[in-house]
Amino acid sequence: MGETMIGVIGGSGVYEIDGLEDAAWTSVESPWGRPSDEVLMGRLGGVKMAFLPRHGRGHVHSPTTVPYRANIDALKRIGVTDVFSVSACGSFREEMAPGDFVIVDQFIDRTFAREKSFFGTGLVAHVSVAHPTCPRLGRAAAEAAREAGVTVHEGGTYLAMEGPQFSSVAESKMYREAWGADVIGMTNMPEAKLAREAELCYASVAMVTDYDSWHPEHGAVDINDIIATLTGNADKARALVKGLPERLGTARAPCPHGCDRALDFALLTAPERRDPDLVAKLDAVAGRVLG
Repeated sequence: MGETMIGVIGGSGVYEIDGLEDAAWTSVESPWGRPSDEVLMGRLGGVKMAFLPRHGRGHVHSPTTVPYRANIDALKRIGVTDVFSVSACGSFREEMAPGDFVIVDQFIDRTFAREKSFFGTGLVAHVSVAHPTCPRLGRAAAEAAREAGVTVHEGGTYLAMEGPQFSSVAESKMYREAWGADVIGMTNMPEAKLAREAELCYASVAMVTDYDSWHPEHGAVDINDIIATLTGNADKARALVKGLPERLGTARAPCPHGCDRALDFALLTAPERRDPDLVAKLDAVAGRVLG
């Protein structure tokens, strides 16, 4: 049995976490490039925690330029076991109103300009993302959100778009009516896929800021309204994070859903044909199975 270390990836509006004991911003080097920012490390409720602002402090990265591989590698490299992704989103459902949180359990990936895997030529691997989030972490996030007074919806499909523009009305209606998506955002892909490749448990907390552009009574997305809602959501997100340590505890047992063993049967390239340079880059992500 190992030790729990919670990793929080903060999205738009969430650039820091309050209340960390012995908190310090730490630079983490990754062979996959420079992460979005330094990592804020400390303890919360006696549990190790690491916080990484996805867009960097000051919001310097667009959804497309976020260094997703470096971010996930850095978290795995410092010992993170459980990742909670916090991000802003638009809603396709009347009942998922601005200010509500959605615990996402499925994704539709419509991104196209991002590196989506740690593996490739010289070391091929295929992991399953049929169930891309960890139910154990999802339940913990939902309980912590309710305790913080947040209206939370358990389960939902997140449409990941490339951005940086918001949807047209035609796109918004298609995603909602034909594709059955519940919320839309720009950052959870390929993040969730990379977390699975890195054998990290991953939960997505989507904070609703608007109704995208499908809603006849709300019109197009207004950035001023989004920023106003983001401010309130950020406070709720920090309250949610404070409730996570007591639900996860310090002792880390194997994931009952197998997230931490996702690579058991994923590697296809024969050991003697593997690219040694790629193997070296994968020391943190896949070291358990590469030896």
